[in-house]
Amino acid sequence: MRVLFVGTPDVAVAPLRALLESEHQVVGVLTRTDARAGRGRKLVSSPVAQVAEEAGLPVIKADSLKQPEVLAQILDLGPQVAIVVAYGALIPLKALEALPMGWLNLHFSALPRWRGAAPVQRAIQAGDEEIGLSVFMLDEGLDTGPLYARRKYPLDPDATTGQVLSELSETGARVILNVLEQIKDGSVMPMRQKEAGMTLAPKLDSSDTGISFEVPAVTVKRRINAVTPAPGAWTLRHQPDSEPQRLKLEPVKVLDEAAPSDLLPGSLVVSKRSVSVVCADNTMVELSRVAPAGKGWMNAADWARGAHLGEQDRLGVTLDA
Repeated sequence: MRVLFVGTPDVAVAPLRALLESEHQVVGVLTRTDARAGRGRKLVSSPVAQVAEEAGLPVIKADSLKQPEVLAQILDLGPQVAIVVAYGALIPLKALEALPMGWLNLHFSALPRWRGAAPVQRAIQAGDEEIGLSVFMLDEGLDTGPLYARRKYPLDPDATTGQVLSELSETGARVILNVLEQIKDGSVMPMRQKEAGMTLAPKLDSSDTGISFEVPAVTVKRRINAVTPAPGAWTLRHQPDSEPQRLKLEPVKVLDEAAPSDLLPGSLVVSKRSVSVVCADNTMVELSRVAPAGKGWMNAADWARGAHLGEQDRLGVTLDA
């Protein structure tokens, strides 16, 4: 089959490589335009573009398919079907109708649960016990098209978004190849999605990355895991008579022991080897690594020794009295 691959970030690389190693012909790649990255803010090609260029494939870079010239470039490549993995922009109806076998999307949830831009992040936040992936035909709706494949897997409560996406990327690559083979031999028909159990997974914003400890410890853990490694979790260190200082956080451990009853959420419990934070309901989390503003990552106990923490120091985006 003549395939147009459509994707942008690292999570789309494994499916692209799988297609390149298959019997299908990848006629070209559509990806987002170069973005600035790193300290020098230099323009850098997307991970998918880099793999495509190494393979000698034609690469179309566009942030939207609304321009007629972009669709014209795609049609010039003569694809029968498009495989979409985290492209990062909507595909308009005119483009969806332009390919003989349509546009198939690999989505990292068991649809209709978690339709939207951040399915893995929202699943981890919600404490789901399962994660999934789906291959479906794109239509004008938000992840509403008919399903070709749907898989579910156990979700490790300690897993971060980065770890889950890496695993689903590899698994999804194999599922895509299987779906293409089934379409080719006519052994599969897309099935309409059920609406029962539908949830939305909107894109993350700043409210998802700032960590408050005025919630139970397990909620703190889930929120940090959901935004690790990117965009990353942070909180504020509050000191008497000082401006709050930003502190980045890596995943934390929920402790079995109860917090001291006289301490408010956000209070710190420090020993020579560990730093714990009081959460709601007398629960606690133990910090792993932290990064103060302008500094690199360090063990939380090392940070505490150098930070000269006081009894009134607390962590949190906002603090209740």
